[in-house]
Amino acid sequence: MEFQGRTWKFGADVDTDAIIPARYLNTSDPAELAAHCMEDADPEFPNKVAAGDVIVADKNFGCGSSREHAPICLKAAGVSCVIAKSFARIFYRNAFNIGLPILESPEAVDGIEEGDQLKVDVDNGVIYNLTKGTSFKSTAIPPFMQELIDAGGLINYLRGRLSR
Repeated sequence: MEFQGRTWKFGADVDTDAIIPARYLNTSDPAELAAHCMEDADPEFPNKVAAGDVIVADKNFGCGSSREHAPICLKAAGVSCVIAKSFARIFYRNAFNIGLPILESPEAVDGIEEGDQLKVDVDNGVIYNLTKGTSFKSTAIPPFMQELIDAGGLINYLRGRLSR
């Protein structure tokens, strides 16, 4: 699985309230959530993000509450994957459960600037910075988690297993 897109860069400790503010949790409609994605961190983000774009963030991305709405709104907004130095554990699992690829790579985070064009090879854990002509490796995604991404999330994975 490969993605290519523009980089949106955020700092450390981006919590789930910054990803999708609590005032919008009265809906579970992905399109409605996407319309408010990251708006407290960058009010124009929902209007600027394009399908395939990549979020790059410092450490502890997705900290805070355990809401599944956070990775859902990112995926629905068109974010192809998130690259960070580290992820909050509950966000990590929620992202895989809905099929949003996330990669840990401190070196990539330090070597990527906002606006850089990236190509991300999720299967091999390689991040190519097309703007700078550099590449980085990410921490390997466990095989089972890779299966969840390939299936499009836990529900699709289970449907596939049950239909065998």
